[in-house]
Amino acid sequence: MNKNEEKKNITYEQAAAELESVVELLESGELTLEDSIRMFEKGIELIRFCNKKLDDIEKRITILIEGKDGMIEKDYHPDDMQI
Repeated sequence: MNKNEEKKNITYEQAAAELESVVELLESGELTLEDSIRMFEKGIELIRFCNKKLDDIEKRITILIEGKDGMIEKDYHPDDMQI
């Protein structure tokens, strides 16, 4: 399985957890320079993946809240959510 196929099979939560592990490894200072660069590259890929997932979700939310006339009735703001 190549990297693109692997990315399609992971969730945002899995990618975020993996990113957290990468950050912990980098912060530990125990990696060689080459391993640090590899981990940094992996971290950047994970950040891009997570950002794309979040952008896609935001677009879906916008579509879901559009009114019949195509106007957005309300922008989504996490702070507006009431429990």
